[in-house]
Amino acid sequence: MVSMVSGDVRLSERGDWLLDRIVSTGSLVLRRVGGDRAGEVASHRFLDNGRVFPSAIVETLACRTGEASAGRRIVAVQDTTEVNFAGRDRARHGLGPAGNGKALGFFIHPVVAVDAEDEAVLGLVAAEIWTRDGAASARRKRRLGEKESRRWLDGMVAASARLETAREVIMVGDRESDIYGVFAHRPEDVGLIVRVAQNRLLSSDERLFDAALETRGALVVAVRAKPGQKAREARLRLRAGAVTLARPRNTMDRDDPDCLVLNMVETVEEAPPKGVKALHWRLYTTLPVDSPEAVADVVRLYRLRWRIEEVFRALKSDGLKLEDSQVEEAGRLFKLATLGLAAAVRILQLTDARDGGCRPATDVIDAQLIEPIAAIGETLEGKTPRQKNHHPTGSLPWLAWITARLGGWNCYYKPPGPKTMATGWKQLATMLQGYLLAHDQALV
Repeated sequence: MVSMVSGDVRLSERGDWLLDRIVSTGSLVLRRVGGDRAGEVASHRFLDNGRVFPSAIVETLACRTGEASAGRRIVAVQDTTEVNFAGRDRARHGLGPAGNGKALGFFIHPVVAVDAEDEAVLGLVAAEIWTRDGAASARRKRRLGEKESRRWLDGMVAASARLETAREVIMVGDRESDIYGVFAHRPEDVGLIVRVAQNRLLSSDERLFDAALETRGALVVAVRAKPGQKAREARLRLRAGAVTLARPRNTMDRDDPDCLVLNMVETVEEAPPKGVKALHWRLYTTLPVDSPEAVADVVRLYRLRWRIEEVFRALKSDGLKLEDSQVEEAGRLFKLATLGLAAAVRILQLTDARDGGCRPATDVIDAQLIEPIAAIGETLEGKTPRQKNHHPTGSLPWLAWITARLGGWNCYYKPPGPKTMATGWKQLATMLQGYLLAHDQALV
């Protein structure tokens, strides 16, 4: 329902159809996505087309995300996930070694925009997909621009360019993004929250973990259940202050500044349950930390990093199962992975909207589709209040309600699950096509 490839209407329509089919089937196996032999062949032809590039698909999606982010405070979360074909890599070609150095695979590094206020996923900002060539080289003898780790800086630059109408952009990353050169070359209009990985040397010749920080109150956070651990509430003691990092002595980037001033927040869990390791985070940030409220806000924003983990789960083992794809050639796999990433984000948006919210439907559809979807939605409402779509017309929850009803949800029992939402999305796409054809309009 959004043009995926510019310059060729028929090719764009095929890309849109393929994305909708991935969402509605919950799969990246082309035999299932296609629905029949003709659909499977059409899917393969799209992936084979030399005019289709992952970067063009990402650019189109990023434009929509930029529009959705206008005037908002945005947390741009970036992370890397590995797609490993261990035990299923015999026929693959064009791929390099995965993280274990043995099985074939590739890597995906997306940037996802999250609304800082309501924590809603707004869409994809950027994505890099690559495979390693297997050639070993000395990491410390290369400049940042020659390393894979440059992707963390590239993600910041992309967020700065594509979210320029946002009120504020804050980049969040895990320990892997604790890189001096990334901090040094961060775009000035992008804030930063990164989890500390290294006990760096400070300009005072002290070590980071020994830095004197001031107490900034306490914070109670909900901790989700993990294997062998129940969900709980954790009381965190907060400390914060400014630190001056010294440039690493062994860096090849000698043009980086001699030192950098950042703020650091430290959280330590008080009295964790017996047998449970206490939560202990150290976070770099460019945001203010001069009050308990400001420090608590930094911790809250960092915890939104879990949203990109949800995207990865939806793309891989717990959702679309990208690893099960039988596509063998690297270039075709990269295109399929990009569509899968877009589908995972959309599935997450629709699932979130089941419970309400204030996001507009244009986060996932074009504005000209609001009217025909409203006409379809009117036919789904019943006579009782619970059978009415009480969400504002044109909102994302309104669209999710229609999708759920088309998927078989009866309004009375538990919220619709992902399977119901996927079925409803497929039905909505079919009904929209029929509606627009009947009214002599085009689905774009």
